[in-house]
Amino acid sequence: MFDNFRFVILSIGLLCLTSLACNYSLINFTFICMTQDSEDLIDIGNGTTRQRYSYTQTEKSALHWAVAIGTLTGTFPVNWSYVRWGARVPFFLAGILSAISTALSPLAAHFSLHSFIFLRFLQGVAYSADFAAVGVIVVRWAPLTQTAIFISFLTTFSSIASMVTNPVAGAFCTSSLGWRWAYYTFAAFTVLIFSLWLAFYNDDPQKHRAVSDRELERIQEGKTQAHIERDRFVPYKAICSSPVILVIWLNAFTELVGYIIMLTYGPTYIYKVLGYSIEQTSYLSTIGATMHFVFKMSSGLLSDLLSFISEKNKMMFFNTLAVGVSGIMCSLVGFMPTAYLALLMMTISSSLSGLNVGGFYKCATLHSRQYAHFVLATVQFSKCIALIVGPLTVAIFASDEKDPSGWIIVFLFNGVVMIIANILFYFTATGEAASFTEITRVTNNEQKESGIRLKELS
Repeated sequence: MFDNFRFVILSIGLLCLTSLACNYSLINFTFICMTQDSEDLIDIGNGTTRQRYSYTQTEKSALHWAVAIGTLTGTFPVNWSYVRWGARVPFFLAGILSAISTALSPLAAHFSLHSFIFLRFLQGVAYSADFAAVGVIVVRWAPLTQTAIFISFLTTFSSIASMVTNPVAGAFCTSSLGWRWAYYTFAAFTVLIFSLWLAFYNDDPQKHRAVSDRELERIQEGKTQAHIERDRFVPYKAICSSPVILVIWLNAFTELVGYIIMLTYGPTYIYKVLGYSIEQTSYLSTIGATMHFVFKMSSGLLSDLLSFISEKNKMMFFNTLAVGVSGIMCSLVGFMPTAYLALLMMTISSSLSGLNVGGFYKCATLHSRQYAHFVLATVQFSKCIALIVGPLTVAIFASDEKDPSGWIIVFLFNGVVMIIANILFYFTATGEAASFTEITRVTNNEQKESGIRLKELS
């Protein structure tokens, strides 16, 4: 019998996550194609016309911010729905919402900017389902010995989306079909892959007909009964007051801000400050993202394969590279005497951050066990905040994109915060289950009842 059905779930889950990321990031490339659409003009009076999609920088920012606001809005309601009903139906509905909003985007863009912004908001709401889905899949389907492997694969969706979206969108833009068909195609793929999710996924491996007894035993090995049983109860207060979890969230936030700055503003810095040509910038700026993907995949495999090293030591090692050393490299970017060395620091910083899977991500999953979906959903929330803080930091300190002094502050400030976060991780890192994982609906009710009895006796 096939004893590896969990990898089928892993593959479908990764494709679903990637499709959500592709749908919201599709606009990054199609902006170029849309402005060259000479067939869609609007009359602005006095016999003058302009291209409908020649958005100002403010309008483009609004389209980007709409996704961030949608993701912020949806993170906790979506996580609650996962707790209430499991991931199967809520994640499917998020996929359908993303597909519909993507398919209607060309029509909305033609109709008005406001309607386009609204659909971008809906794409953000759908995108908010991603990290909680990662948590649920890992909690339900990953053996404890393969936790990092599952996390590493599932969290590569952003990197894969960035590698897939631009070439596909570019192919449509230069074809007779045009940029609109890029949206229709990605929407159709989303419906297809989420239909597979609905058909194959189940929150309970023990109830899935495709899971053999041997595989089920491996999935459940070392897990507590509370971990195995699916319950809606989540001890939110205990989790949110845990020093370990708070430090995990701090590391996630600082690493995300650093990576977003490198990914979003790296090309601008390479071109306008380091002085590389547009052609050189186009491929130099992708090296870090590509290596980030490679490091993320390899760190999960290495973390689970190095069984002779304690989980705590492995976490500290990978987190030191992903957050600590990455922060040091980030701090040094603005002080490098040559463009080559500055580019090298940027590339190393972006690449090493991919090792986060073996660091704070694995710590979050092993420590919170059956409640990992909430912990990882909050990482998604911090990602939304990072999408705001990163650009805000650049706007405050590097408003003049050609001024190196402003960028020195941006890189140095973010790098120092990353280093501090990593140092705090040394004092809290653990591979052991948290005390709050022993809090279940039953124990919580028993504690309340005992408290009531004590009050009555007093």
